[in-house]
Amino acid sequence: MASGRMQKQPVVCCVKILLLLYCFIFWVTGVVLLSVGLWWKFMLGPYMLLLSSSPSNAPYILTGTGATIILFGLFGCFATCRGRPWMLKLYALLLMLVFIAELVAGISGFVFRHEIKGTFLTTYSEAVMRYDGRDDTSLAVDGIQRRLHCCGVYNYTSWFSSVYFPLGGIPTSCCVSFSDCSGADLRNTTTVAHKVHKRGCYDLVVSFIDRNMAVIAGVTFGIAFSQLVGVCLSCCLSCLMSTSQYEML
Repeated sequence: MASGRMQKQPVVCCVKILLLLYCFIFWVTGVVLLSVGLWWKFMLGPYMLLLSSSPSNAPYILTGTGATIILFGLFGCFATCRGRPWMLKLYALLLMLVFIAELVAGISGFVFRHEIKGTFLTTYSEAVMRYDGRDDTSLAVDGIQRRLHCCGVYNYTSWFSSVYFPLGGIPTSCCVSFSDCSGADLRNTTTVAHKVHKRGCYDLVVSFIDRNMAVIAGVTFGIAFSQLVGVCLSCCLSCLMSTSQYEML
């Protein structure tokens, strides 16, 4: 029996190293998710007003998921170092729960992507119609138009029916060149066509979603299925440790 335990020692050590490496990578993904959630909340908060009629819970979900994964990763390292079978089985169970949650989130995002587009069209159209240049929603519209070099919903003519146009014309955030974009030009429906961006913001955002949805889905499912590696390593180490303890008896 002693020789059998000695033969298993290299295998146990190898599995422990692999599991510790996995736990570290798992912990890093938690830090990344936590950082993305906080960045989303504080940097992208105003833009989320244009994607939903109500405040989005996505930043809180990402932050909570990241914090949970960090705790699970630390527990995985502790369980691996201690080598207790029940701890390793509990860690495998926690990984399975994370796997199921990420899988459901990924599938939901992919299935409801068309609803996201529809919601954006509705909220962005309303934001353009009610634009006043001062509130958070209006500032978000300006930010998108400047960053994406676009104007209006489908094109710059979307602004002609807004409440802002009779007074201020088309917002300066639509201008191709600010130095060549006077207030009189922005209120003139004829000359403004040569001063602002032609393409609408809705088409740009939708094309971005379509281009990157496959990548986002691939990364999400890749991260989700990577949990199964940790489950297998945890179960293998748990079985090896249980066998070793049985042989010691």
